[in-house]
Amino acid sequence: MSNFCIVVSNRLIRLIGNIFKMLSYPFHFLFPKKRFVIPSLSRPKIKSSQKSSIPKIIWQTNFSAKSALPVYLNYLFNRLMSLEYEYRYVSTEERAEFIKQNAPENVYNAYMQLNDGAAQADLWRLVTIHKVGGIYMDIDATLVWPLKKILSSSESAMYVKLKKNDHYTNFFLASAPNNPDYEIAINKIVSNIENRNIEKGVYFLTGPMVITNVLENKNVFYKERKYVCIQGTFTNEHFQYLDKPRSKWTHKKPEDLLKKV
Repeated sequence: MSNFCIVVSNRLIRLIGNIFKMLSYPFHFLFPKKRFVIPSLSRPKIKSSQKSSIPKIIWQTNFSAKSALPVYLNYLFNRLMSLEYEYRYVSTEERAEFIKQNAPENVYNAYMQLNDGAAQADLWRLVTIHKVGGIYMDIDATLVWPLKKILSSSESAMYVKLKKNDHYTNFFLASAPNNPDYEIAINKIVSNIENRNIEKGVYFLTGPMVITNVLENKNVFYKERKYVCIQGTFTNEHFQYLDKPRSKWTHKKPEDLLKKV
């Protein structure tokens, strides 16, 4: 399918998502306590014979599985776009336990030094995909095309690039297990934490600039963001952090990112 069709789909999804987002304001005004639970496990809805180097598992995490309506609608939409895939939601507590059980001690110790949930999720996603493989998406990311058509069956990894600054993003990751780029990125994050390289904030400490620096001058398979997934379509910061206002990583001061020594 041509990229033109994907861009059209992108625009239509933005329109639909924004309509639902606007309708969610009166909904939560009328029902301020209403929350929707994202399941910890959702099995594939369709059996697929298509082989893939990248395991057909979608990973997501957030500070709580109890979500506002727009976040839940975003989850449902992504499930429609990935019916052949298993879905796994991982809680804050489960993230720490997974790293403890599946990563070297220095990685776990570094993870436990992080005060910010987004920074914790940055490290956890790399450890998880490196260990198990699959696809990670931020909780506010929305697929613009069926996932099986986005990913190449022959590639063992796919990266997403932001056209505006040529950086790679980590809000969408897809890889087979044991990706050496991920191992390097994990070790760079651990080094950043151990050396308290917090001056430039989460974006450089654990976020997209880590994977961008790892992939610099490497020939890797990637797609531009507009052909893969977009953010803020169904939801926004208000709804994502409805129960924890101003908890987004952008509000964190650099000196508060790590536990005091």
